[in-house]
Amino acid sequence: MLPKVYVTRRLPAIAFQELQAACSVDIWDREVPPPYETLLEAVRDKEGLLCLLTDRIDSNLMDAAPGLRVISQCAVGYDNVDVAAASARSIRVGNTPGVLTDATADFAFTLMLSAARRVVEAADFVRQGRWETWGLTLLLGQSAWGATLGIIGFGRIGQALARRARGFDMKILYYDLNRNPGAEAELGATWLPLDELLSQADFVSIHTNLTPQMRGLVGEAALRRMKPNAVLVNTARGPIVDSQALYRALSEGWIAAAALDVTDPEPLPVEHPLLSLPNCLVVPHIASATVASRTRMAQMAVRNLVAGVRRQPLPFPIN
Repeated sequence: MLPKVYVTRRLPAIAFQELQAACSVDIWDREVPPPYETLLEAVRDKEGLLCLLTDRIDSNLMDAAPGLRVISQCAVGYDNVDVAAASARSIRVGNTPGVLTDATADFAFTLMLSAARRVVEAADFVRQGRWETWGLTLLLGQSAWGATLGIIGFGRIGQALARRARGFDMKILYYDLNRNPGAEAELGATWLPLDELLSQADFVSIHTNLTPQMRGLVGEAALRRMKPNAVLVNTARGPIVDSQALYRALSEGWIAAAALDVTDPEPLPVEHPLLSLPNCLVVPHIASATVASRTRMAQMAVRNLVAGVRRQPLPFPIN
């Protein structure tokens, strides 16, 4: 008899076929996440769970599934999973590291340039029939060439962004809890305390994990330290940035612009004040949304899941 598993969202066909060959699969076949109570009921008789970062996987849910052996997170981050609770119950947890690095770094750089050069605002300007002629001061933005880039979080994605920034002759600063002399030498990057980085950078891009220490890291005090021409980019996790403080910073001119792939709350309600600002570009958490990266993510998550229900070591373990 094949082990029973639950999947909280649709998977790319190639990954789903791989999973079906190894497990008896029950799937939530919708785009929106399953309600918590639905998920709680669905896992009761399951040995494996494949989930997304929008699913709350806590101790209560684990206790509802006494036969659960493995939780496979189809994402790099796993702040939605209580890993300590899983470890205490001998439940293995895996994620999908590395595969998102280049897609996310590409998109962070895309957002940086788009916000700096007001690309979406300019496209809307044309669609609204407001383009009458060429103007010397029309939709002026910020220059990226030779500018200073401050990277918060200098792991795989932060370093990948730095490599892209070198092509624009940017000065690279970074802040991380742990210095990385090897990456500094390779990328010509300089570590600075966060306050100094914020005060010197023309662009600030966030690439750190969401931990209690990082929650609300970029709040009013941090935003007031930034330059008035600075652009903030967040492709990490929404709660790292204080949304209310960011609204004030953008509306009152503390900084020039922001581009957010992640928000707090997420998704951002259509009536949220940030969406009323022309200098705030918000997109729906799509930094890793390429065919190649999302397919590879799903395959990695499936392989973690199958290994876990077979009591084998996970290819990409967290605990």
